[in-house]
Amino acid sequence: MDVEHFNFDLPTARIALRPASPRDSSRLLQVKGGVFTDHIARDLAELLCSGDVLVLNETKVLRASLSGVRPARTHGGGGDVSVDFNLHKQVSGDTWRAFARPAKRLKQGDVVNFSGELSAQIIDKQEGGDVGLTFNLCGEKLGQAIENIGKMPLPPYIARQRQVDTQDNQDYQTVFAVQEGSVAAPTAGLHFTPELFEKLEADGVKIARLILHVGAGTFLPVSCDNTDDHNMHSEWYTIDAETAEQINQVKRAGGKVVAVGTTALRALESCANADGQVVAGSADTDIFITPGYEFKVIDAMLTNFHLPKSTLFMLVSAFCGLDIMQAAYKYAIDNKYRFYSYGDASLLWKNNG
Repeated sequence: MDVEHFNFDLPTARIALRPASPRDSSRLLQVKGGVFTDHIARDLAELLCSGDVLVLNETKVLRASLSGVRPARTHGGGGDVSVDFNLHKQVSGDTWRAFARPAKRLKQGDVVNFSGELSAQIIDKQEGGDVGLTFNLCGEKLGQAIENIGKMPLPPYIARQRQVDTQDNQDYQTVFAVQEGSVAAPTAGLHFTPELFEKLEADGVKIARLILHVGAGTFLPVSCDNTDDHNMHSEWYTIDAETAEQINQVKRAGGKVVAVGTTALRALESCANADGQVVAGSADTDIFITPGYEFKVIDAMLTNFHLPKSTLFMLVSAFCGLDIMQAAYKYAIDNKYRFYSYGDASLLWKNNG
């Protein structure tokens, strides 16, 4: 498909730079059968039914934004160069892939110093500023060093407008995060509070949990003209047998499966068999969902408002229909909904035709 079909104009004022407080006071636009209704996140329990299941992604965000110095080269002139990195995929115990800025000042073999204890060597360079980094530390020691010196990897559309600060350490993490491994937040989960979970439980809504470690590539705008030419970054997920059976039981009983975020949706659709049953397992997925995709598991999804021409806007357009989502986003913009990672939410129901 032509990528331009997924473009829209978003006023800068609609980009949220801080989340709503409390989290469940964020606005919520329900899109159901082509009808738009306005709510807030804490209304979620009333919009679902007893016996439905919400599927959460329990991944935890690493402080994956690192700043380092590439020392002056012995030959070739020039001085030290400051370089910013956003880690986006762990390859091994000591090796990560990262987006570097400015990548043009780096070449294979360069060493970058991040602190007195942490350095890395550039092992390769790919398109789009994507570089391979092999660190001088490994495993838990590397993880702790990154935690000590790194910052929360806020998306560029926020970081360009303000500095990352200590409040982001809390704001850019879900209240149910348990396993470190993501370099971007599963932002639909940011709207939940303990009080909202209590309300959902009291109303008979079930909670299921999985892990998908979010990579920064998921959120990048598509740079090619046709969706067929886009190379989707892969992400690792795991779904245990208990979670798979819990979701399958809900489906057998006629309940609705509601993915909290595009990450949970991608994990579930990646592990579904031809009969629409969730199969437990762990794997990398590079599933790329565009209009025409036949959803196997999901009945509804909670998600934020996404970037123009992004794979995520393509996904929600596949779920509800492109015309409906274009109209929904226009409605959201006209009614001053807040967009992107710290913005408001939408509850989308699958368009069955």
